[in-house]
Amino acid sequence: MPDFATAIVPGTTANLGVGFDCLGAALKIYNRFQFSVLEDGAETLKIVATGREAERVSTDETNLAYRAFVKLYDHLGKRPPPIALEIELGVPLARGLGSSATAIVGGLVGANQLAGNPLEIGEVMDLAIALEGHPDNVVPALLGNCQLSVAAAGQWQICPLDWHPDLIPVVAIPNFELSTEEARSVLPAELNRADAIFNISRMGLLVRGLASNRGDWLKAAMADKLHQPYRLPLIRGCEPVREAAIAAGAYGTVISGAGPTLLALSDVGRSEAVAVAMQAAWEAQGVEVEARAIALDFEGARSG
Repeated sequence: MPDFATAIVPGTTANLGVGFDCLGAALKIYNRFQFSVLEDGAETLKIVATGREAERVSTDETNLAYRAFVKLYDHLGKRPPPIALEIELGVPLARGLGSSATAIVGGLVGANQLAGNPLEIGEVMDLAIALEGHPDNVVPALLGNCQLSVAAAGQWQICPLDWHPDLIPVVAIPNFELSTEEARSVLPAELNRADAIFNISRMGLLVRGLASNRGDWLKAAMADKLHQPYRLPLIRGCEPVREAAIAAGAYGTVISGAGPTLLALSDVGRSEAVAVAMQAAWEAQGVEVEARAIALDFEGARSG
């Protein structure tokens, strides 16, 4: 068995408006997880984190990447080896860009490598979904691309979606957080029929719009009545940012994951202008923000 493994995992944007808890896309921002087996008799666990907000990463057994690492060994019925784990952070924490999904996928992929790759990627995916509780972030983090995940007859059906090369995601990442727990707490327990029809029709339109880069389709498809109307009030100052994105040429804006990051979709020719406009609009309200056009990652988790 190897005594060293590395997993590089992309961040993600989930939901894309109407695809709540089932649709997500991998982005070219990354967290890197390096696992080294310690000698017998050494400490059981040593974790070091570097990069943005590294001081906030837990360095004991509660670390999410380590919990995922242990989960895979438990699944195999084996005892995990003592390890040193080095984490290089490039995905912002608690901003709606899949940081927890990178940790889960990174821990599972690293453990599978050290165990000699006994699990197929589908088995790793099932463990990741079980740990995260829903597939929208962990599936694209593992597989790359834009992925639709559907539970059917006790199994997951995973459908990669076509994404037009001229369609560019633009993310505006504010310097405040919104926890997934808080974002879920405001959602209604029931949905009326009209709202359900509203979302179902737009899901089909979104799939076609992503593949064709049809702005009129995407503008209609990015509306949503399932979660965004309830979450947007939690994101301070978001409405002028959304308006600025549209004025600069974006097709529409959505909450990335649970937020507070906002995601705009734009044609490649207008993407930089959209990023500048979103950043200026939030900064005008006194909010520090990082806005940029960013490409899709089509590879997913990989060794490195």
